[in-house]
Amino acid sequence: MASIRFGTDGWRAIIARDFTYANLRIVAQGIASYINSGSGLGKSVVIGFDNRFMSSEFAQECASILAGNGIKVHLLKNSAPTPLVAFAVRHLQCDGGIVITASHNPAYYNGVKFIPAYAGPATPEETQAIESEIQRVAEGAKVYEIDLKDAVHLDLIDEIEMEKAYFNHLDKIVQRDYIKAAHLKVVIDPMYGAGIGFLENYLTGLGIEVKAIHSHRDVLFGNTVPEPVERNLSDLRRAVISYNAGIGLALDGDADRFGLVDHEGRFISGNQFISLLLHHLLATRTVRGPVVRTVATTRLLDRIAQMNGLQVIETPVGFKYVSQALREYNGLLGGEESGGVSVWGHVPEKDGILACILAVEMMAYSGKTFSELIEQLYRDYGQLVNRRQDIRFSPGRETQLRERLSAFRPRTIAGLKVLSISDQAGMRWELADNSWLLARFSDTEPLLRIYTESPDLTTMEAIEKEICEALEIDY
Repeated sequence: MASIRFGTDGWRAIIARDFTYANLRIVAQGIASYINSGSGLGKSVVIGFDNRFMSSEFAQECASILAGNGIKVHLLKNSAPTPLVAFAVRHLQCDGGIVITASHNPAYYNGVKFIPAYAGPATPEETQAIESEIQRVAEGAKVYEIDLKDAVHLDLIDEIEMEKAYFNHLDKIVQRDYIKAAHLKVVIDPMYGAGIGFLENYLTGLGIEVKAIHSHRDVLFGNTVPEPVERNLSDLRRAVISYNAGIGLALDGDADRFGLVDHEGRFISGNQFISLLLHHLLATRTVRGPVVRTVATTRLLDRIAQMNGLQVIETPVGFKYVSQALREYNGLLGGEESGGVSVWGHVPEKDGILACILAVEMMAYSGKTFSELIEQLYRDYGQLVNRRQDIRFSPGRETQLRERLSAFRPRTIAGLKVLSISDQAGMRWELADNSWLLARFSDTEPLLRIYTESPDLTTMEAIEKEICEALEIDY
């Protein structure tokens, strides 16, 4: 058996190689043992699943094992976004939730996310405890299970639908009247994933004219990956222009992340959106609180926060850290550059559906396009240019790359003085002129991610070139 490790956001593995029924049973029993180790009786969980190959069957297998451990299972009837499962955990006051999903990974992956009772990603400490239980099962501890029909008869499993309750919750966060009055056109791309129908249903209920693409289940995700980054949104760009829409809204495979294109098909980065959202929340809401961002997320948030008297909390990469800070500090906004966002009043889990609805709200409130909103933002707070490069490598090259990263300690980069170097969250270089550079390895794929931010494009590109030359990778 391959080692089962929970990365940045759960366990992900290749179907049939490591993601097998045998390993899934071990994981499910480990989670069940972890839940039952807590105090109190009458344990319960929510189990959901995405649109991947056999995800519903894998969810049923988990349900039979959780129920076999005496834990009440609320099994979602249809595929569902991760943020809806998180909401259901809180709404039903459960001890946790399980989502069968590999998020934005390629189609040949599947995975398991565990959501604790507070309805956000599991902390590293909770993950470690689950992994310990998983290891104990792998070494021979018994897997308890019960037939699904018997479990239903014993009231240990029931099927539920949560869309209406989830929408009612969103109604408390979204400024519906702004959207209703705007008469906007939007194009939605759920990328064949678990978000199919959710944005369409919510926005059409507010009078928005909606065109949806890639809105049917395809376990191969149209022969691409369900990750709403710029290179994967060409169909959305074309549809927005063809339909003369105001904005294009995309979701990843489990709808916890978002991607946006403006009315001319230009990609709106996660950094741009999160900065705009903070500015919008400050203009339209009275609640105030700290702003939480990862170390890889734009410092433009810092400028906006500081000019409005708000504290900024920096976390390592991974929404589990953002979630933890949101809960601890009662944050107004938590975000990461990869398209993860949550706001005050919502569950502390990233939610691509809510992010997309708030994007529509921004346009409706301002009467401006996203291009105009971004231009205004830069006039108010100054421009910062940023980019992330994903460098894929063969497994045998990782050690070499790590050694070169550790050895890269110049006094200047692209002519800018290196103010500090840190290895606490990957390798990070703080530079003069408000520039910075971060390099870190992915926890879920053989990728080296390089993040760069600078006041102008020329400087940013010079920084990128220098780090790539030092690592001997193509630029």
